[in-house]
Amino acid sequence: MAKKRGTGTPATVALSAAGIPFELHPYEHDPAAASFGLEAARALGVEPERVFKTLLADTDAGIVVGVVPVVGMLDLKALAAAVGAKRATMADPDVAERRTGYVVGGISPIGQKTAHPTVVDESAQLFDTVFVSGGKRGLDLELSPADLLSATRGVFARIAKD
Repeated sequence: MAKKRGTGTPATVALSAAGIPFELHPYEHDPAAASFGLEAARALGVEPERVFKTLLADTDAGIVVGVVPVVGMLDLKALAAAVGAKRATMADPDVAERRTGYVVGGISPIGQKTAHPTVVDESAQLFDTVFVSGGKRGLDLELSPADLLSATRGVFARIAKD
């Protein structure tokens, strides 16, 4: 994959600075879309299992990032266990935006304003590449699961449920 430079989001800047290869996949965002992730999968012609959404949870260990397929849901109990916490609840959207520097629907797990412990669902390892938000609505990044872990300093764990 080629590196793409000069795109202007913190996610692409962080990947370029780290020398991590990625591909940009812009698409026309529909503001009326019910699911940003499923919209991206349809627009890009990609299996939805390869498109991952970024969610923030508030745990007794602090804010944590969970990255799960758009076709699934985040298992909060599993996410808490993955980071050694006892409980987790979804973070308030305003808190998520402030802590990441991104808007809801465009939150990337990469290049967040404040670094958070990150857990990527283990299903990402089933694919050569996966898609995550590029830092704004209508922009996804494609990269290998190993590079996603490297860029986020994350770990794999089973945190998604159907």
